[in-house]
Amino acid sequence: MKQRSVFRTCLARAGLTASVSMLAIGFAHAQPVQGLYIAGEGGANFKQDQTVRLSPIFPSGKDRYHTGVTGLGSIGWGFGNGFRVEVEGNYRNSRYQGFRSSGNLFSSNVWGHQHNYGAMANALFDMDIGYSWVYPYFGGGIGYGRQKTHTMIEGTNAEFDQITGGTRGGFAYQAMFGLAFPVPWVVGLSATAEYRFYSQVGTTHHSSFAVGEIGGWNTRRNTTEWASGSRDTRTDFNHSLMLGLRYEFNPAPPPPPVVTTTAPPAPSASRQYLVFFDWSSATLSARARAVVAAAAKSSSATQVTHILVNGYTDSSAAHPGVRGQNYNLQLSERRAQSVKAELIRDGVSAGLITTKGFGESNPLVSTKPNTREPQNRRVEIDFQ
Repeated sequence: MKQRSVFRTCLARAGLTASVSMLAIGFAHAQPVQGLYIAGEGGANFKQDQTVRLSPIFPSGKDRYHTGVTGLGSIGWGFGNGFRVEVEGNYRNSRYQGFRSSGNLFSSNVWGHQHNYGAMANALFDMDIGYSWVYPYFGGGIGYGRQKTHTMIEGTNAEFDQITGGTRGGFAYQAMFGLAFPVPWVVGLSATAEYRFYSQVGTTHHSSFAVGEIGGWNTRRNTTEWASGSRDTRTDFNHSLMLGLRYEFNPAPPPPPVVTTTAPPAPSASRQYLVFFDWSSATLSARARAVVAAAAKSSSATQVTHILVNGYTDSSAAHPGVRGQNYNLQLSERRAQSVKAELIRDGVSAGLITTKGFGESNPLVSTKPNTREPQNRRVEIDFQ
């Protein structure tokens, strides 16, 4: 029994330190959760043995509980940089298994449950480990918890019967580590699998009534006496394994698939240059920077009075309809601005450059609506 208790204590400490240690693995890489989200989880709860403190009228020992159930719901806000905060309501229910006095199982029949419920404020961090199908996360929280206990111990040898009940609250804390799996056919929805350590700190006092000949308050034999008072417990440590769902109301566009595309031919003498972009990105690749550098060099050796920098997107969007069209228009403008900034860094005068975004209009390659086409994700540089 002692070895089992030591193992559970070590597991509790591991739960507290696991989240901190993950910070060194992926702090700089985050899958951003943007804006409002809701989440719910449920699963199994494993409660460690609770220490029963010795009192003048009740014996000391440990309360043991069967594997129970747990569930929680939360609402939160993501900042788009990996960090998010949330408020949570939780519930745990474990059935009473037995009382162990001085390391031995007290010969008895037992009934009852212990319920834990409370409200927590959590801070979490999502990590991007390079796989679009899974995103680890970790975090911690503090709040207020309530412990409701109702148990009965009936000694099989009729020496001792005890009924304990009541509800007490106090400060609670928790740590969690989980994995989020985006659901590809529902934008914004993710399935989650999570381990969580939860504890209500301090000593918890419950009212108790006992009848019998054990506990130090009755030294006479062959007589029956009763006593009532406070039965105190501590080490309220809970380990939970849960599955759940999380839904983001304003998700970031899903990451594009990793596709190696062949860059277009080098610009000809037509005084036009094409710069291509990854899906939903306005960041210049190494190949794109080389094309812009060639255009800048050519502008210095050619009679140029004006340079038009026009941005475009393909017809795909994370959200269909007007919302997607507006997003693509803004994206095309950002692409044109990225090329303008690179031309200026390469020595072209800013006064020569005019930028404009056209969204998904004027495609190079005609496609059906909501189609990803690499050659339509471009910026055209035209010398005038």
